[in-house]
Amino acid sequence: MNLFSLLQRRREQSGPIRVGVIGAGKFASMFLTQASTSDGFHVVGVADINIPKARAAMKRTGWTEDRYSAGSFDEALRDGTTFITDSADALIATPQVEVILEITGNPIIGTHHALKSIDNGKHIVMVNVEADCMVGPLLARKAQAAGVVYSMAYGDQPALISELVDWCRTVGFDVVAAGKGTKYLPEYNYSTPDTVWDYYGFTSEQLASGDYNPQMFNSFLDGTKSAIEMAAVANGTGLLPQDEGLNFTPCSVDELPALLKEKEKGGTLSRRGTVELISSLNRDGSEVPRDLRWGVYVTFEAKTDYAVQCFAEYGVKTDDSGRYGSLYRPYHMIGLELGVSIASAVLRGEATGSPTGFRGDVVTTAKKDLKAGETLDGEGGFTAFGKLAPAHVSLAHEALPLGLAHGMKLIRDVPKDQTVSWSDVAPDESLQAVQLRRELESEFRSESLVGA
Repeated sequence: MNLFSLLQRRREQSGPIRVGVIGAGKFASMFLTQASTSDGFHVVGVADINIPKARAAMKRTGWTEDRYSAGSFDEALRDGTTFITDSADALIATPQVEVILEITGNPIIGTHHALKSIDNGKHIVMVNVEADCMVGPLLARKAQAAGVVYSMAYGDQPALISELVDWCRTVGFDVVAAGKGTKYLPEYNYSTPDTVWDYYGFTSEQLASGDYNPQMFNSFLDGTKSAIEMAAVANGTGLLPQDEGLNFTPCSVDELPALLKEKEKGGTLSRRGTVELISSLNRDGSEVPRDLRWGVYVTFEAKTDYAVQCFAEYGVKTDDSGRYGSLYRPYHMIGLELGVSIASAVLRGEATGSPTGFRGDVVTTAKKDLKAGETLDGEGGFTAFGKLAPAHVSLAHEALPLGLAHGMKLIRDVPKDQTVSWSDVAPDESLQAVQLRRELESEFRSESLVGA
């Protein structure tokens, strides 16, 4: 609760925290608009392969042109301005930069940036959850060995969920479930970039702003992003996904303690201590009252009868037994809150959530009948969606992680709704991300055998 005072002290003693941003999309724009008015952070550089896009992001988010017209990193450091570049590697290699924000959303490129940041002694805030759920457990280990922080992004839901779980355990409650809300119907699993805007109802004026990528937004709709984020939460908290993955139970905030508990206790969960998504839509398409579409939650159980008595005395909303309660946050502000992760990493040496094991995975699942010779188009595309699975189930089925599904060519037919396996594709084994994923699977498969 003293992070802001630490940030002030840091600025007074040695200047603002020096930040490098990779990727200039929506999430980065939300951070940049906050950084434009903060004296606690100096954005030394913004790297994007599309320099005009990066400049447009700066202008759109409140930066005057003189603040991002530096001709080099040295000039930016000297004058307190920002250098726009198409070379993320050069930004990472700049010695004075202390923390890298990886915001590309590309799991293969993101893996490269994370490893290079760690090798260069930089803290890294991994906004790229796609890469994190694919190889994050290994990246976190490598960062720890190098003495740098590897962190989830505060403001994004996985970090906020992890914070609620940490609160719950610290004060002494048993965590029953944790997760977030979303807009979901089963038909959404098969949405494509061609149908996504019909479901969202965005206006042509909104789409013209340049912040809206149809494939990325489709990944939110078709369940892939939900699976990715819950895998990250599982890997960061120790919660174990249900064998069936996510149920997307329609649920209001008032029903959380009653529905987000075990089936044998009258709830909907097949496992205690798990992650789950709740839908803001009933299965008939009607809206759930008092939904949690934009928020996060945790449900918990009191350990003692006296704690149950305290719930009643202080107005805690519980289930009928009085033992199960919940805490929720109605919305998240995404990149607007990212400064918490930056300050925490640099000033406290702490991550705002980080993988501690490999417990959840996102498996590639066919959206339609796929034929040998077709090429998978990855997250939010036309060919596949991501489904959450416990890591041991993914390993047993040799499932292809969703993060590697972009550009993979099929060598066998895969029926609709079936998991795509490594043996169904021809992977490029020279890719750094493929090699790291192979290493992760081998390492954690061996650890599982030892544990057994």
